[in-house]
Amino acid sequence: MAISLGLRLPGVLRGLPLEEVIGFALDVGLDALDLPADFSSAAAACRTRGVRIGTVDGIGTGGLISADDAEREQAVAAIGGQIGTLAEAGIHTLFLCLVPKSNDQSITRSLAYFKDSFPTVAKACEASGVRIAFEGWPGPTPYHHTLGYTPEVWRAMFSAVPSPALGLCYDPSHLVRLGIDYLRVLDEFGDRIHHCHGKDTALLPEGQYRYGHSAPALDTVARFSGGAWRYCVPGAGTVNWAMIADALEQMNYQGCVSIELEDRRYTGSVENEQRGIAHALAHLASHFR
Repeated sequence: MAISLGLRLPGVLRGLPLEEVIGFALDVGLDALDLPADFSSAAAACRTRGVRIGTVDGIGTGGLISADDAEREQAVAAIGGQIGTLAEAGIHTLFLCLVPKSNDQSITRSLAYFKDSFPTVAKACEASGVRIAFEGWPGPTPYHHTLGYTPEVWRAMFSAVPSPALGLCYDPSHLVRLGIDYLRVLDEFGDRIHHCHGKDTALLPEGQYRYGHSAPALDTVARFSGGAWRYCVPGAGTVNWAMIADALEQMNYQGCVSIELEDRRYTGSVENEQRGIAHALAHLASHFR
């Protein structure tokens, strides 16, 4: 199966009837959609129209690394049920972003709870043929306490629970803003890449001068920006998508690259979001097709 170009539903389009979104996706040349946790009817509609399902959002993700033992146990049971439902529907990738419920919870503590929860989750995945793609968003500023957005923590997670069912949603936009070599990540974690997001980051020299690597102390920054950087559609930032495409093809990646529209220039209306998706797709398609 070849690499598919898909879409993670953005804010305004997410509120439209799914058939309308599927029609737009097919019209512009998208192959796949990422679906919300309540996916059953959407999955049926996608199959009817021949649209591949990239990922489904996981449920209760904060509970999986909760400090409360009972809450963690309940979350593990719930995600296990969702994994079984995905398998029955023929869907193979679950999207998880492990942001703790408490802003005070350290990554060290979250990793300890991960070690408790995820052996059971991994076994459920292996039994069902489902893989997990961990999102590498650092988390809300100023906390940045998501579990799993740097190679340091990925190494610790995959050492603690080495199941090949656990992997990454590769999103170079986060790596660029953090100053991490996004191509080296493909070299080290290539066998863990279970899904990809098509999103870019532009580095802003004036912002870098004013704020350095820190968030602005006084200024208010625009949406989808950290002051020294801003998320943008592929082709409008610093990411070399030609090199990413080559690396993914060399490693025989057969999943999706799903456009994640977080570019302030293309927000606020159906028309703006559709324009942004079309721009993103045109750039990605020039390298992946």
